Amino acid sequence: MRKQIVSHLQRESPSANATWLDLEALARVEVTSEDAAHPIESALLTVGATGWRAENAGEQTVRLLFEAPQRLRRIRLLFREEKETRTQEFVLRWSPTTENSWRDLVRQQYHFSPAGATEEIEEYQVELEEVAALELTIIPNVSGGSYASLEQLRLA
Repeated sequence: MRKQIVSHLQRESPSANATWLDLEALARVEVTSEDAAHPIESALLTVGATGWRAENAGEQTVRLLFEAPQRLRRIRLLFREEKETRTQEFVLRWSPTTENSWRDLVRQQYHFSPAGATEEIEEYQVELEEVAALELTIIPNVSGGSYASLEQLRLA
């Protein structure tokens, strides 16, 4: 029998050692609107921490169109809201083509509250081959009137 005491072993979170895709080199992005002070690059690239914010209120879409089909194993989304109480919904879809053949990965709602829940981190383990496009649709407030934002979108 072999034995090893590992009580002081540090455990890393699933994304702590992830090698994220270089989206700047691999994809083109389409976005329905963006605030000039918070461009979409701030959410997609590993440098810059301001995140993306829509210029217009209401439902928004962020679409990544890959130059060559990609293999995806992990998707990480980070949303942050520290000022407004609201219920947000998002839909994450993928497509093997750049046409309209979308396949839903997840649809989720959650509630932000400045007194407590100000951050939502979602990390999905996936097995997707030949991904030509990835689309994130955000409904910032199911009751209407809010601005969509995305702190971070990472793919591995």
